[in-house]
Order: sequence, then structure tokens, then C-alpha cells
Amino acid sequence: MDYFIVLVTTVAGLYFHGWLYLRMRRWMDRDLALSMAGKDDDKRAYMLQRLELARAQKIKRKALAAWLEREAANYRA
Repeated sequence: MDYFIVLVTTVAGLYFHGWLYLRMRRWMDRDLALSMAGKDDDKRAYMLQRLELARAQKIKRKALAAWLEREAANYRA
């Protein structure tokens, strides 16, 4: 019975840490996109749309900052 408790708590802990890691990555990506938009609300919405497009296109994390910078430069008010 002790092994079962240890196994369940270990699996639950690993799952939680994985979930938290992925959630933090998404927050960091969102903050990156919003930081490129500045205070302009329309540009902020545009950059969040671009971020969703990047996720849909499966842009690698290393290339995401450069990709978002190009998209921010292409923004037309």
C-alpha cells in the first residue's frame, strides 16, 4: 500500500510540474507578443492573433521572437 501512495503522489507531482511548465511557457510567449505591441490596444490584439497563428504554424520557440518582430513590423494601424 505504501508503494501505491508513493507512486500516485509521484505521478501527480510530475503531471502538475509538466502542466505548470507548459502554462508558464504560454504566459512568456504571450508577454513577449504583448511587449512588442506597446500600449496600442489594436496592435496588442493583432499581436495576440499573430501569436495564435505562430502556434498553428508550429513556429519553433527559438524562431518565435524573430517571427513576432517581423509581424510587428508589418502591422499597419
